[in-house]
Amino acid sequence: MDDELNITYLTFSGHVEVDKYGSLYFITMFIIYILIIYSSLTVVYLIVIHKNLHEPMYIFIAALLINSVLFSTNIYPKLLIDFVSDKQVISYPACLFQCFIFYSLASSEFLLLAAMSYDRYVSICKPLQYPTIMKKSTVSIMLVFAWLFPPCNFALTAVMTASEKLCSHILQGIFCNNIVYKLYCVISRARIIRDMVVLVAVVLLPVIIILFTYTRILIIVYRSSREVRKKAAQTCLPHLILLINFSCLGTYDFVIVELEPHFPKIVSLIMTLQIILYHPLFNPIIYGLKMKEISKHLQRLFTRGTVNHCLSKK
Repeated sequence: MDDELNITYLTFSGHVEVDKYGSLYFITMFIIYILIIYSSLTVVYLIVIHKNLHEPMYIFIAALLINSVLFSTNIYPKLLIDFVSDKQVISYPACLFQCFIFYSLASSEFLLLAAMSYDRYVSICKPLQYPTIMKKSTVSIMLVFAWLFPPCNFALTAVMTASEKLCSHILQGIFCNNIVYKLYCVISRARIIRDMVVLVAVVLLPVIIILFTYTRILIIVYRSSREVRKKAAQTCLPHLILLINFSCLGTYDFVIVELEPHFPKIVSLIMTLQIILYHPLFNPIIYGLKMKEISKHLQRLFTRGTVNHCLSKK
């Protein structure tokens, strides 16, 4: 406890041999962070400058990639500092803030995936009504809702959590997520109920919407021609892959609170790195390579860049 400022500090215990490999970890994670930002913003840039990509599906992809950049920025700067520091500590208010941003953005991703699945549902199952249903105003409302609804839900939880009594100051991880639950002396029934309500609102309901829309899409596509099935696969498959990947990581993050003592430390570290490393890099790769229109623009961008580089050397 800091006597002057009365701030509680927490210590991370999830870093593996930071003193020995800190510089290597720092360089590796810094390169990955730059790759996440560069790859995501490159796809966003292409969507912004090309008018043929100014459609709801691509707008949601851009929003999802911006969400990934914000998600990574919430974690990486502090993580990079920890890799070159003698002690890996964080103030309790800063930890709660990181946890708040982490789950707000993660929940926003579920809502954006739900919006994307609804967009595909309307496009494939109600093509004649698509321009009327998926108007600019509708897309704007979906985006605002996806980014504002989760933080509004988690804000009250974060404020109420700040006053709860701590019985530990050791965080069994490398950043602040639901591992903060392990710090409290008692987790009240009211807190559990409140968190479950929030979980249903920002995770379970979007997942139900996604399952419903893709079930309807599969039924319609199954009854349609081969050409329709091919087109549906091109636009829906990346979303499904991303959804399955993100749902698996989200499930791990949810159950680790209870199962963490049974996991070897290295396994927990690897799974945590999957959340902050693999998934944010996976987003731009899957959309950049699997979405036909984006892939074409990417090829032109890099081909033009290579040609210009060769000409400048001459």
